[in-house]
Amino acid sequence: MKASIYRIVSRLLVIGLFLGSSVATAHVGDGEGGGFAAGFLHPILGWDHVVAMVAVGLWGAFLGMPAIWVLPIVFPLVMAFGGALGVIGVPLPAVETGIAASAIVLGCMVALAARPPIWVAAVIVGVFAIFHGHAHGTELPTSANPLAFSLGFVISTGLLHVVGIAFGLLVRWPQGKVLVRVCGGAIAAVGVGFLTGAL
Repeated sequence: MKASIYRIVSRLLVIGLFLGSSVATAHVGDGEGGGFAAGFLHPILGWDHVVAMVAVGLWGAFLGMPAIWVLPIVFPLVMAFGGALGVIGVPLPAVETGIAASAIVLGCMVALAARPPIWVAAVIVGVFAIFHGHAHGTELPTSANPLAFSLGFVISTGLLHVVGIAFGLLVRWPQGKVLVRVCGGAIAAVGVGFLTGAL
């Protein structure tokens, strides 16, 4: 069972690297770079997004079934909605603060081994997903295909969740549980750094 999970994770990561490798020099807004490739790279190149998305996977793995798949599904779906709001110009206050807060709160959930009901965890994840999606949507280049860009950032977000889940599976062992919680604390600290402008 464990071997098959790691095989699936490995294959997804290889696919993600393959999709991103041919466009490593793309910049948002540079002609062709405004489509799927730019969307795919956008979350990966922003550490504020990376840590929060990995934290979602970590927390899902820590909570176990069904959270291990519910949280990583909720986040991209709600993020796509937030992205649509950003694309059409619906204002959302304190987006950067919300993104930094997402790393702090989600990191703390992992570090403190918080086990709320699944619906509460999904609401927490969903609220923060709106901020991340809105940021992606407002940063959409004018030359981009919104659908291709959105598809790219949703897929790369899913892959970042998979990375968190893969690491989070260490909770099956006592030392692994400690390591995952320490990682959650580190994510929360990074979020404080973003919030205060230290990072």
